[in-house]
Amino acid sequence: MERSPHILIVDDDVEIHRLLNRLLQQYGFRVTVAGDGRAMRKALADWQIDLVVLDVMLPGEDGFALCRQVRQTSRLPIIMLTAVASDADRILGLELGADDYLVKPFNPRELVARIRAVLRRADAPAEAPVASEPRTRMRFAGWELSVGARELRAPDGTVVHLSSGEFQLLTIFLSFPQRTLSRDQLVDRMRGQSSLPFDRSIDIQVSRLRRKIEGDPREPDLIKTVRGQGYQFCAEVETLA
Repeated sequence: MERSPHILIVDDDVEIHRLLNRLLQQYGFRVTVAGDGRAMRKALADWQIDLVVLDVMLPGEDGFALCRQVRQTSRLPIIMLTAVASDADRILGLELGADDYLVKPFNPRELVARIRAVLRRADAPAEAPVASEPRTRMRFAGWELSVGARELRAPDGTVVHLSSGEFQLLTIFLSFPQRTLSRDQLVDRMRGQSSLPFDRSIDIQVSRLRRKIEGDPREPDLIKTVRGQGYQFCAEVETLA
């Protein structure tokens, strides 16, 4: 018999505990709840947890600190909950390694859908979409990306560090210049499987990449937003063997 996914809810709100415990059990999940970092660590030691729903605002150590701790030793999927609808909190959570985020108050069924989506991505076999590409260097607007070395150089020769997600995203854009790619297409190519339409983590990755390569990220010239459709990489790309 297939094992039911075990979800750890880390939140100091008792009503949230009751709501999510009842809801997730209805959808076939096993649930453990914790009110702070100490209880979270005990639960992780005692149980085989498949995904953590982690609130940002906690007594003692906050969710960001706990997310960082988990990521030092594990790729355990994490969905962060935040009461602040600000890009700064969302970006920070994703940069620390969270797999998704949700703003309070949230639709409980949306959380269930996001949990399922993140679990599917975690269970998918690891893919290396770039490794099979015969290309080694790609130039655009004075920049040069060395695919094999995973190195990006600015027009002045400076090496610009890219996270794994930023590297994948840039490589996808360079592979499809002047073509509008929907958010779902980008997520699918980055993660190897389709995502749900309300997954907006790709927007954060685009924002982070813009900050690395755009002269003015607020008025981007390279990665344009195509309203209602997705994103388009506008520069010409030269591929070198």
